[in-house]
Amino acid sequence: MTRVLAEASADRRVADAGRLIGFILAVLTVFGPISMDLYLPVLPALTDDLGTTASGAQLTMTACLLGLAFGQVVAGPLSDRHGRRLLLIIGVSAFIVTSVLCALSTSIVALVLLRLIQGLAGAVGLVIANAGGRDVYEGVRLTRHYSRIVVLSGLAAIVAPVLGGQLAELFDWRGFFVVLAAVGAVVLVLVLVGYRETLPPTHRVRGGFAATAAHLGVLVRDRLFVVATLVSSLTAAAYFAYLAGAAFVLQEIYALTPGAFSLVFGLNAAGFAVFGFIAGRLSESWSERRVFALGVVVITAGAIGLLLVALAALPLAATVLAFLAIAAGAAIVSPPSTSLALRQYSEFAGTASSILGVARFAAGALAAPLVGLGGSLTMLPLAIVAVISCLLAVAIFPVLPRR
Repeated sequence: MTRVLAEASADRRVADAGRLIGFILAVLTVFGPISMDLYLPVLPALTDDLGTTASGAQLTMTACLLGLAFGQVVAGPLSDRHGRRLLLIIGVSAFIVTSVLCALSTSIVALVLLRLIQGLAGAVGLVIANAGGRDVYEGVRLTRHYSRIVVLSGLAAIVAPVLGGQLAELFDWRGFFVVLAAVGAVVLVLVLVGYRETLPPTHRVRGGFAATAAHLGVLVRDRLFVVATLVSSLTAAAYFAYLAGAAFVLQEIYALTPGAFSLVFGLNAAGFAVFGFIAGRLSESWSERRVFALGVVVITAGAIGLLLVALAALPLAATVLAFLAIAAGAAIVSPPSTSLALRQYSEFAGTASSILGVARFAAGALAAPLVGLGGSLTMLPLAIVAVISCLLAVAIFPVLPRR
């Protein structure tokens, strides 16, 4: 009897540890949205303080996106080879340090460079959130994990601009990076206390660069992986264009205060979280391909709606509705596209995740600076970027295999 009770107690401890790891993996996804969304309400103020232009301020966002993209190329294969935990500790620690240095920046050039490094560090968390999930989940549970990631990133996107709008009443943009450092410190404590290694030595990749190159060859020849990555990256371009342009559209064109902007942006981010949750649940009764298709349709409708708003100078409500559709569509696309892309690659999930991540963030990094080309008083470039990205996604989607 004593032995049975001891075994039951051990099983509960393992289950609790698994739940804690699942929670930590989900929390790691905050690095992307909070790094970009927290200071959105003060982008115009940052522009004035550092004596730059709207495109120059948006370049700080582009630099972070590039770091988040290309950092995954390095972090993914390294985590496959050396395990997840140590690399995660190094990445989160670097994120904390660079956030503090961002707060001390005195020029736009220095801030752009530091934002690039900050993105490189934050990329470690994004890779391991996906690859670690692939380590511990299968099938429907894997899709649920990715839907949780989308929901939490949506919640982070809600909290970040709302918090940013309130913080803007208390101090300048530099304080926002101090908050990012504090968030990083909390995550570091969670990792140190609760994250056990999810990739045992027996499952790690051997062979260095040659093995990584071989894995890349496998991925680029897989039509399912390539098409899922391309379509989700194109929809990501539309979504990141919206993120980059929303502050200028709502504050410069519609004259909203930072606080009012944070509430409107928070409404859209709430839609992102809700529809990400719905996408995960729909995947249990629908095929993932159908859920993926639904997301592409919704985000394309939002992009076309935004173009109509820009051409006809429609009121704020129409703009908010178009933004909401773009956010909802991006949230619906993410869980099924990630699950489809990574499903067959448990043996090198870090590498597969890094390629998927770099494609998404690189697309966003290319789109973000384009939305400011017409200045801060027009949303037409934002709408054109979103429409072109979505129509390309619609054109490529039918190539997605049905298996």
